[in-house]
Amino acid sequence: MADIGLTHIALGVTDINQSIAFYQKYAGMKVVHRRTDETNNFEVAWISDLTRPFVIVLLQLDKSQCQASSGFHIGVACKSREEVDYLCQQAKSEGLLQEGPHDYGAPVGYWAFICDLDGYQLEVAYGQEVNFTITQAQQQE
Repeated sequence: MADIGLTHIALGVTDINQSIAFYQKYAGMKVVHRRTDETNNFEVAWISDLTRPFVIVLLQLDKSQCQASSGFHIGVACKSREEVDYLCQQAKSEGLLQEGPHDYGAPVGYWAFICDLDGYQLEVAYGQEVNFTITQAQQQE
């Protein structure tokens, strides 16, 4: 079956190995593909949590090519509030906790922002209702 729908998001990073380690630790992601792009001469890694056909594509670029912006983020659902708290404690000890945790109730849930080394924000959350919201939208079609 061909891929259909949203398959990836690409991020420019300054140290691909550090970025892989960050997303492994805080988002449970694994490298599913890695190569050197010979045409553009940079390292590429596809990482996934293996729960759906979706990857984050990490592209090792010069710092001038990596421009994270405030408010933009990648969201990851956690199994519990305790997991969010644990990740926040880890991030805080490493100086990476950006904000939270906060409890905004449904559908936003319990969330926090953790900042990676390139300034991208990873939202770790529990209790968001993305699947429920998508199911409702599908039923209305």
